[in-house]
Amino acid sequence: MPHRPRPSALLIPLLAAACTPGNNGGDSPIAPLRPAAEQGAGFRPTAARAPSGDYISWREHVIDNGADLPNPLSGGDGLVMADLDGDGFDDIVTVHESDTEYDGEADGYIRIAFGAADSKSWQNLTLAEGAQAGAPEDVAIADVNGDGDPDIIASAELAHLIYFQNPGPGARLQRWERLILPQTLGRGSFIRVFLADFDGDGKPEAATANKGEQNPDPATAQPTAISIFHVDGDPLTPAGWREQELGRYLIPQNAHPVDIDGDGDMDIIGGVRVGPRIVLFRNDGEANFEELPITPTDGAFGGFNFAFADMNADGRTDIITAKTGDPVFTDGLAWLEQPADLTQPWTTHHIGTFGPDWMIGIELADIDGDGDTDVISGGYSRGARDQDQNLPLDAAMGRLGWFENPGDAAGRWTRHDISRRERGMFDKFIASDMDGDGDIDFAFTRGNSNPYDGVFWLEQVRTAQPAQAFTPAAPNDSPERAPPPDR
Repeated sequence: MPHRPRPSALLIPLLAAACTPGNNGGDSPIAPLRPAAEQGAGFRPTAARAPSGDYISWREHVIDNGADLPNPLSGGDGLVMADLDGDGFDDIVTVHESDTEYDGEADGYIRIAFGAADSKSWQNLTLAEGAQAGAPEDVAIADVNGDGDPDIIASAELAHLIYFQNPGPGARLQRWERLILPQTLGRGSFIRVFLADFDGDGKPEAATANKGEQNPDPATAQPTAISIFHVDGDPLTPAGWREQELGRYLIPQNAHPVDIDGDGDMDIIGGVRVGPRIVLFRNDGEANFEELPITPTDGAFGGFNFAFADMNADGRTDIITAKTGDPVFTDGLAWLEQPADLTQPWTTHHIGTFGPDWMIGIELADIDGDGDTDVISGGYSRGARDQDQNLPLDAAMGRLGWFENPGDAAGRWTRHDISRRERGMFDKFIASDMDGDGDIDFAFTRGNSNPYDGVFWLEQVRTAQPAQAFTPAAPNDSPERAPPPDR
């Protein structure tokens, strides 16, 4: 819906108010504009505007930085949101690998941040850690056992799927009973997991991709599976799960459920690193799948992350995805237009790039409130994960930015930089009006930047005059850097 700015946002757009600490760290006010010599991407005045004429900038807030843990959280990856305890407020489940390098240690955390009426107040707790967490990569939520409460399943790179059963009203205090699916033990590296009903029986199944190793070498990798795990009984018992293997590929890295053909059942879009390529598993309604290639007309995409929307209002669901790796300068983020005949190529429409920063996270929302679908994305730093190195500007760094839809999605999109820090990986975003003020905010995870990793949300701020594009949650962080001059 259109945003009606709060009076305070219009009356004092550039004043720096006193910092008010939150329960997980400081919440910074909107900062005044800095001198041009200090203007990294986040320090520059925003040019993004809403239809009202107000300028759009962003303020970062901490949800979970592991303040209750002996060490800071690191390696944030998957992120899902639902009301787990039935209090009417959304809670957030996240996974954290705890690696500054791939060390083969099955550690990490699966965490819950329980929400409240105040979007700056969160109760954080650890659901699992160490070997149970197993370098967790992704997480999903659905009512698996049919008792009305949302349950959790997580995928671990070292290396299993683990199911957690919601205890109900005592979700904050009672133990969540759990099962590591025995069929998944010793099977490699599970990188993705989703819950959806594929066979129409009213119960969700788990779709997952197993990339084989935590850090596989494409030259020596062996084919591993994209699978569905069905619940055939009590999900807390080993016999309660049954695997349906859909196919084997060289480093599969996604298995995203979506009704891509609009026939009322859930299909799966798979991403494969070696190729790279995208695969459609078309569902007949009873979890029997026909495999079809998705062939973009321009560029090859491995489908590490997907988003889905009808971008051109033709009644067909399109795919939004990004190319990671080199070259990224011309490929970057794109939407693939679904053809009338699914055996035909999908027309590639380029949206934009963060080059040289790798694009990872993708989320769709009408950010500026003009009625069309915009895209936020996060870049991936490629240097050290535990120290800043004063990298050259053309090195891959941690990036936040969004792309403004021109109205005709096949036209030229406008990139709005939010932040470019030397270190950071922004793997997952969820669009939500976190503070209830009528505009779109984003919850997200951050990795690759120990000790600055964790779970955060971006508050969209609207002001009558241009403000600094980004106000970080913490006064000390990995350095804010400018984009390369030609990017």
